[in-house]
Amino acid sequence: MSALTLNFINGEWIKSSNRKTFTDTNPAVHSDVIGEFPASTPEDVDSAVAAARVAFRSWSRMPAPERGNILKRIGDILTERKDELAFEMTREMGKPHFETRGDVQEAIDTAYYAASETRRLFGHTVPSELPNKFNMSIRRPVGVIGVITAWNFPVAVPTWKMFPAIAAGNTVIFKPSEDAPHSGALLVKVFEDAGLPTGVVNLVQGGGEVGSALVSHPDIDAVTFTGSTDTGGKIAETCGAMHKRCSLEMGGKNPMIVLDDANLDLVIDGILWGAFGTTGQRCTATSRLIIQSGVHDKLLEMLKSAASGLRLGYGNEKDVDVGPVINQKGMDKVLGYIEIGKKEGAVLEMGGARATGGKLDNGFFIEPTIFSGVTRHMRIAREEIFGPVLSVIKVDSYDEAVSIANDVPYGLSSSIYTNDISTAFKAMHDIEAGITYINGPTIGAEAHMPFGGVKKTGNGHREGGWEVFDFYTETKTVYVDYSGKLQKAQIDNT
Repeated sequence: MSALTLNFINGEWIKSSNRKTFTDTNPAVHSDVIGEFPASTPEDVDSAVAAARVAFRSWSRMPAPERGNILKRIGDILTERKDELAFEMTREMGKPHFETRGDVQEAIDTAYYAASETRRLFGHTVPSELPNKFNMSIRRPVGVIGVITAWNFPVAVPTWKMFPAIAAGNTVIFKPSEDAPHSGALLVKVFEDAGLPTGVVNLVQGGGEVGSALVSHPDIDAVTFTGSTDTGGKIAETCGAMHKRCSLEMGGKNPMIVLDDANLDLVIDGILWGAFGTTGQRCTATSRLIIQSGVHDKLLEMLKSAASGLRLGYGNEKDVDVGPVINQKGMDKVLGYIEIGKKEGAVLEMGGARATGGKLDNGFFIEPTIFSGVTRHMRIAREEIFGPVLSVIKVDSYDEAVSIANDVPYGLSSSIYTNDISTAFKAMHDIEAGITYINGPTIGAEAHMPFGGVKKTGNGHREGGWEVFDFYTETKTVYVDYSGKLQKAQIDNT
């Protein structure tokens, strides 16, 4: 086995304790086996946590700007290896090469941003109510962080979590998805080559058994998770019972509202990118298109014409717009929802089947699919499909559009297309979501901005930007009394 098909614990690439493995293959080319990766055990988690706990003692005491210098080196190496990483990510999880390059760029941006924030881990100084006394607050790291991520952004999302965590002085146990173990290992190799001290970041590959062991480990101080709402709920239960911090980034059913005054050419570009980028396998994917009646029919015809020109294929080949879904389970789920849409009475405008012919027979490809005549109560309008399926809903007014947009259990991203500035500003407040785009699709987060949602999308924390440091740090209040005598705060001495 090569180093990059092993776990990385305490600065060493090692096999799992049980020597068992699982196979990782290319979802676009089934014959392309990427490697055999450790099917790790709770004992491997124990070893990783022990290493992280020891490393925390020195890492947390290192001056924060010095930690930032290491993060900058990580960003520099990611820049040097951008094309190599993007190629392997496309090979492993399927989205086209131009998208995986963007994935790595987001990690680069996050590295440099987190590095700069090590000089801005601000506390507060405030006046005391007593004489000759000084009051302040400082930030302290939380401890050992368990990081569990999905496969669809196998470099960007882990770095959203790990970079601010280690910038703040924490140490990390990283479990990537079983569908993106190689990308996770390549990322950790960058950390190693940048000179990150031993034990600060540890990699444990595997599935649900590893995830459960990580979440329930008594020496893990906080857990950050990106994945399904069901799994996130179970993680929250465990963390709640153990009184440990938990940050959840889960599902979405994101609406794009198009009003009669919208620029339809701009809308088309946004829909194609929002609904079919990453083959619809984003938590921020545009999965509901809510169109005002005055432009509904025209926009629908424009959309079908534009979507029919999308090219499916292996994303490391030229001119590919849409890659495969991740695996057989994912394909079965998406095709199942397409059948549900038909049974519910939605009109199948295009797509609706597995894409076949030539090289497409060798992968998990699904035709870009559009349903019209969708109502707010249909399952395809309410449940996360995680595939290239778009539900089109016709409305008569802005108020009806917002009502439908908000009428789902999720609240991650949203967008509205309109040239009326008053309506745009109303939508910023009216739409129940953590993110709202004006005249843009529901995807396109920037590394220095908070990212997260409301309702069943998350549990109130944010990733990215300045707010993420609130999760990875504890606030400590400090009083300095230099009066030379006992002073009793909040005691009535009158």
